[in-house]
Order: sequence, then structure tokens, then C-alpha cells
Amino acid sequence: MALQPIRLADRPAAVYVCICNGVTDHEIRQAAEGGCRSVAELTMRTGAGANCGSCLDAAAALLAETHAVRELPLPILSRAA
Repeated sequence: MALQPIRLADRPAAVYVCICNGVTDHEIRQAAEGGCRSVAELTMRTGAGANCGSCLDAAAALLAETHAVRELPLPILSRAA
């Protein structure tokens, strides 16, 4: 069975996290998946939090959430080796 590409219509709508710089949750998750590890680095990459800073808590939570999902331990795989 071949994998089907995700259509834009199937993707959830983006939510603006940083209104000042127009940074969405999708952009923050993409930066995290690209190796961004800290809020300071996220600000440098995306501009999130560079102006008023009111979005920094939400941006940090999205960053942590994305890393938690990516680093989810899979104990079954370690036992299979």
C-alpha cells in the first residue's frame, strides 16, 4: 500500500503564536523538527518573541511538545535488537 501525500485541505489550520512577527505553530514545530533546541534559537530562526515577548511561553511549550513527541521512547524496538 503506497503512502498518500498529505493534502493542504487535510492539514489543520495554522494558529498564530507570535502576532508581532506572524509566526505560526506550524513554523515553530518545523523549526523544532529541524533541530531548534531552545527558545533563544527559535527567536533567531523565526523571530517569535523578538518584539513584545508575550508569546514566549506558548512558543516554549510548542517547542517542548514537539521534542517530546520526536523523542518518545519505543521500548519494543529496543527489545527486538
